[in-house]
Amino acid sequence: MTTPAVPAPLTPARRWLLLVTVSAGVLLITLDNTILYTALPTLTAELEAGASESLWVINAYPLVMCGLLLGAGTLGDRYGHRRLFLIGLVLFGAASLAAAFAPDVAVLIAARALLAVGAACMMPATLALIRIGFDDVRQRNLAIGVWGSISLVGAALGPIIGGLLLEHFWWGSVFLINVPVVLAALVLTPWVAPRGRTDRSTRWDALSSVYAMAALTGAVFAIKEATGPGPSWPVLAVSAVVAAAGGWAFTRRQRRLKERVGAPVLDFAVFRNSAFSAGVLAAACSMFVIGGVQLVTTQRFQLVEGFTPLQSGLLVAAVAAGSLPAALAGGASLHRLGLRRLVSGGFVLATFGMLVAALSATSSIPWLVVGLVLTGAGLGATMSVASTAIIGNVPSRQAGMASSVEEVSYEFGNLLAVALLGSLATLLYTVTVHLPAGAPEGAAESMSGAVALSGGDPDLLAAAGAAYDTAFVTVLAIVTAVIAVAAVVTGWLLRHYGPGTPASAYEANH
Repeated sequence: MTTPAVPAPLTPARRWLLLVTVSAGVLLITLDNTILYTALPTLTAELEAGASESLWVINAYPLVMCGLLLGAGTLGDRYGHRRLFLIGLVLFGAASLAAAFAPDVAVLIAARALLAVGAACMMPATLALIRIGFDDVRQRNLAIGVWGSISLVGAALGPIIGGLLLEHFWWGSVFLINVPVVLAALVLTPWVAPRGRTDRSTRWDALSSVYAMAALTGAVFAIKEATGPGPSWPVLAVSAVVAAAGGWAFTRRQRRLKERVGAPVLDFAVFRNSAFSAGVLAAACSMFVIGGVQLVTTQRFQLVEGFTPLQSGLLVAAVAAGSLPAALAGGASLHRLGLRRLVSGGFVLATFGMLVAALSATSSIPWLVVGLVLTGAGLGATMSVASTAIIGNVPSRQAGMASSVEEVSYEFGNLLAVALLGSLATLLYTVTVHLPAGAPEGAAESMSGAVALSGGDPDLLAAAGAAYDTAFVTVLAIVTAVIAVAAVVTGWLLRHYGPGTPASAYEANH
């Protein structure tokens, strides 16, 4: 059966339906980054997974995606972004079924890795299809603002949806809900997505992806080992060497590819544009904050306060409540306010919000919610235009590469948050915990271990909870400092992008 040709340019109805379709794909991808935060305690108990295995259930997804994203963008340039989006949907749906019915933690980790392969195909294509389908600059800025808000909302809603499903179904349902959305997108995409131009001179360089994966895997292992209790120095040293070697090999290969074929997977020259670099930093930092805050907050309120998964998910939904209106307003007002006010100014607001959240984290839930809403509003404004700063400041021939860099920024930020802040929270717990005499040995290794082994002992739970609260507040303070630094750095990078200045060097680049 042949697919009917899509008229060019798209009609207004198809254009906005295209945005709905690719946004559904983005929603799935970002939901799967955070939906396990509230499901993790239940999943860990039912699959009898250890602390390290539990973190790899989460980390396998962003790690594999980061390694593949740059190559996937190049494949989209070569074979067509619509085709790659469809392939990604099929892989994502199949992997969701495998994850939902995984019999053990090893199969679940493998299924999460396959989910990442599908997501890596889909994600660059979503932004590239928006570029192709929206030829009016202001409409495109608004569409990208919606796209960015979906990324934020998906990440923020993940814990809520996970908690809601666990109230009524088994843990596999958090993956099974992907399937109907995938099927709907598969039906709509051939009708609404433009074919676009393809460039057969570009090619996927598998070796570059291998080097990138080695660098990221080594870095994650090194971070986990360095911030975990009782680090193994040989493992840390080997991980650091692998990360450094992978990064060096990847950089060297990109330079060689540029000299030989003129089309590296990542052209480092694009970072000379300050707006592009600021957009990358903004995307990575925003997802670092969202991923880290949601992870430690949902864990803290489930393990210490006894919240249900749904209750803890609703708590961190305050981030989405602030981010959605700010993201939509940011995309619509970019042409008036300029990049600097929205990116750096958004980080300033998020810093204030995170400070309020950190000061009230263990004493006042209402003020914690206020802080999270303000943080979400600031990050929403930032992320609504970060994508425009990235994709609007490269030539059209590098559209797929720029989209991939943007997605790597998001995923790397989330990956770093889980690897660093998740491990750091555990380390701080083990360093500060003072359990009563006779407490089980495993209770000192993690808060989840203390809850599982406590037998309801109130003294043990109180001591463990006090230690985890210290870790929780410390992590939030670190996140606050990271946002403040990002506000200063992006403000300097965007010093020439004030009100009324163009956000893109390639306005007609679509």
